[in-house]
Amino acid sequence: MFKNKLKHKLYNGESAFGTFIAINSPDIVEICGLLGFDFVVLDGEHGYISPETSIPMIRAAEACGMTPVVRVCENSESLILRTLDVGAHGIHVPQINSKEAAENAVKYAKYHPYGKRGVSFHRACGYGIFDINEYMERENSETLVIFHCENISALEHIDEIAATEGLDVLIFGPFDMSQSMGIPGKTDDPMVEAAAQKMLDACKRHGKIAGIFTSNAEDAEKRIKQGFRYMPVGVDCKIIADTYGKLIKSLNSIK
Repeated sequence: MFKNKLKHKLYNGESAFGTFIAINSPDIVEICGLLGFDFVVLDGEHGYISPETSIPMIRAAEACGMTPVVRVCENSESLILRTLDVGAHGIHVPQINSKEAAENAVKYAKYHPYGKRGVSFHRACGYGIFDINEYMERENSETLVIFHCENISALEHIDEIAATEGLDVLIFGPFDMSQSMGIPGKTDDPMVEAAAQKMLDACKRHGKIAGIFTSNAEDAEKRIKQGFRYMPVGVDCKIIADTYGKLIKSLNSIK
């Protein structure tokens, strides 16, 4: 049974760096692990990563000693169940905009007495090899539960959401928040910055870890100084496109 290195690092007061994986490729996950990232977020909200296709990617992360986290596409009991059953060490749940949504997401991710997650003998349970009671206790304590704050509706209920028992991390989504505010893509707008600060303050009041999506190391450094500690930096497809774009530009200049 796994020990969640990422969760223990965060609760030890340290910062953790990862990246979003949108391309369905265990090889990219493995590269990230070999390079030394703390975690990857397998993006099941956008694109084509599903509980089934995430399994080789989860295995690749585990083989490198890196924590595999999965972003599900909705706050769905069956989807969260299946995602954790195939071995994700944590879940990102998007669009958590109310106390009820927050409490439901925790219930879907936890076993009794904290939740209502269904019991199975799938991969996370060692295919039935693990003692079922020890397994459920370990899942309750080790699984990371992460909510997205990415909508102005969430800001109206941010203290109720941040106070949710069983929540570990609140992560701010600058791009989605800017979209929600009617200023899509303007992630540096003062309104977006104020929203990020509001979420950060709520995390401090309620003892939760604050995270935020960043695009590069400079942005990550700024956010660390603000008090954010869970830090996904960039998305694999954009990083690859940017890197090859710079390469081809340099090659074209040789002609």
